[in-house]
Amino acid sequence: MELRRGALALCSATALICSVTLAAQAPRKLTKAEEKERDAISKIVASVSAGQPAPDDLAAKWAREDVMKASDNQQYLPFIVTVDPSKTQAKNLVVYWRVVSNAPPSGGKAAADSKNKGAVPQFAYESIDNAPVNATDGAVARISRSFVALPGSYDVYVVVKEPSPEKPAKNAPPPKMSVIKKTLEVPDLWNGELNTSTILIGRIDPLPAPLTPQQAADRPYAALGTMEITPDLDTKFTKKGELSTFMLIYNAKVDGANKPDIVVEYNFYAKQAGGEKFFNKTNPQNLNAQTLPPQFDFAAGHQLQAGQAVPLASFPEGEYRLEIKVTDKLANKTLTRDVNFSVAGS
Repeated sequence: MELRRGALALCSATALICSVTLAAQAPRKLTKAEEKERDAISKIVASVSAGQPAPDDLAAKWAREDVMKASDNQQYLPFIVTVDPSKTQAKNLVVYWRVVSNAPPSGGKAAADSKNKGAVPQFAYESIDNAPVNATDGAVARISRSFVALPGSYDVYVVVKEPSPEKPAKNAPPPKMSVIKKTLEVPDLWNGELNTSTILIGRIDPLPAPLTPQQAADRPYAALGTMEITPDLDTKFTKKGELSTFMLIYNAKVDGANKPDIVVEYNFYAKQAGGEKFFNKTNPQNLNAQTLPPQFDFAAGHQLQAGQAVPLASFPEGEYRLEIKVTDKLANKTLTRDVNFSVAGS
């Protein structure tokens, strides 16, 4: 099976020589209406964090999160939640997200509570804005946002709700709302060890022009500067489809010319009763001084990426595991990543 380069090939060379700093939406001054929404939402989140049932009028679900390097030892985490557009007549929803560290306060919780009594709560990340209700995945609508965080354990609260009217009609029902709580373990991608971003599965398209700040906030998977990734929300494919993968490789050792020597192998295994059997493999990808653009330089912030797009027509129906093996030849280190997926006839 030969490696097929589809949409990925349109942006590979450009992305390899681009210096990209991933960052979540920068804090901005809120309007009075947004401040009012935030304050009302904060009370709801406080009750949920205290153990009260979370409202879910919009059938909201946490779909996925991904992890990449940001800057200053932080990680960049774009995420996707979905809502059921049939549950609301609103064309836009208010989106609020809060990231709370699970690390105990220094000096003990009692001391911290005493010291900070009456102070404004400080969160690892907090933001609010609006999102259109577009059904892009069958019966669900995606909402993508992002945040940055240091390594550690966090609780992420996401609230999606109908906007509150300035002058509610008499006896009008309250705006519909859903609250999601998700606990995440954020890894340390800055520890110097060979590592990768999340393996992203989905469509990859080149960006014709840089995004505006609001577009970047709405489309955090376009943060790589020259490309936009539309992640698949599941890994169930048909024989007419293809499996497209993308990842960033971190902390590779370099030679005297500041170039890495990385080999990425892709091995497919068919799952069977009681185990699995090797099915096929694609050509390895070599990322080194001979294959990378001459100007590629980690010191300039350039990203080392790998990926492929494999058509699934030759795959019999069934369950599979893709093993991605990354070898740093200069450091004599290897790691593997697995992608489980299925192929159906139609």
